[in-house]
Amino acid sequence: MFDLKTWLIPFLISLALTPLVKKYSIFAEAYAKENNRTVHHGIISRIGGVAIYLAFIISVTLIMKADRSILGILIGGTIMFMTGLVDDLIDIRPLVKLFFELVAATVLVYFGVGVDAIHLPFGLVIDWTWFSILFTVLWVAGITNAVNLIDGLDGLAGGISVVILVVIGSVSIIERRFDVAVLTFVLASSVLGFLVYNAHPASIFMGDCGSLFLGFMISSISLLGFKSSTVMTLALPILLLGLPIIDTLSAILRRTLKKKRFMEADKSHLHHLLMQQFGHRNTVVMMCGITASFGFSAYAYILNEEIGLWVMIALLFAVEIFIEKSGMISEKYHPIIGLCRRIKRKVFE
Repeated sequence: MFDLKTWLIPFLISLALTPLVKKYSIFAEAYAKENNRTVHHGIISRIGGVAIYLAFIISVTLIMKADRSILGILIGGTIMFMTGLVDDLIDIRPLVKLFFELVAATVLVYFGVGVDAIHLPFGLVIDWTWFSILFTVLWVAGITNAVNLIDGLDGLAGGISVVILVVIGSVSIIERRFDVAVLTFVLASSVLGFLVYNAHPASIFMGDCGSLFLGFMISSISLLGFKSSTVMTLALPILLLGLPIIDTLSAILRRTLKKKRFMEADKSHLHHLLMQQFGHRNTVVMMCGITASFGFSAYAYILNEEIGLWVMIALLFAVEIFIEKSGMISEKYHPIIGLCRRIKRKVFE
């Protein structure tokens, strides 16, 4: 099940298809538009997600036998891919994209992908059907948009997605969910083939057809892989997606404080702030490394709960300090730094 073809077939298909997609982009005039937020220059294709999607679908067809749950994920993923592709070609309104995200999430629920019940401390269990549906829909929409938002630098969304998928696949092997592991490794390899062309300086972008597809797939695969729903097993995929989630929540808070619409783009995302100080390539490497660290802490928790928990706390603390120092949310937002300053004044008074 985990032989070389699991990685090699999707990688080679993606590697071969991406140049063809670049050529098609010339015919379709599907180029990334330059504006005050972009960091690229020149004519660059923005539909590279086509290569990722096709490599993944072809490889899954050749390697796996899809059951009902996986079929639901593939159908939902196709809905998100097509939604993103239409947006890349003719631009559609954000609310229209959100509508199709909800449709794709509903498909998951119909095919039985979601959280059955949440086991809380002290023996409490939440097993309401409506809660499972609501959680699934919010989870899919949230993670899909989170991955879409970090697609702002060459290789960033693809690199972080590969790290997340490899960790989910590794954890799935421990949990003996080999179907989930194969699915994640095939998708990761499909992205790796595309990253050969998308690494800085990129000659092609994945576009919304790629980022929405990847966001949906990561959200749905994590639901499938971590379906045994104790509080901690739900926390693990959230931890793996820590950077995209933190970036999305910060964007919501930042735009709310500035009285802007959530869908109104800006250049205060985590990757923008890091790039100002460390440059393009280094920022991508750093963010993939941080994501890998979050993944390591999740993996460490499975092996040793105490060590894993302390690693998680340290990582979250470091990210919080960066958010406060960078003014990512607001220049006035500094609860921990402010508390440390007050304690210091008290001690030295």
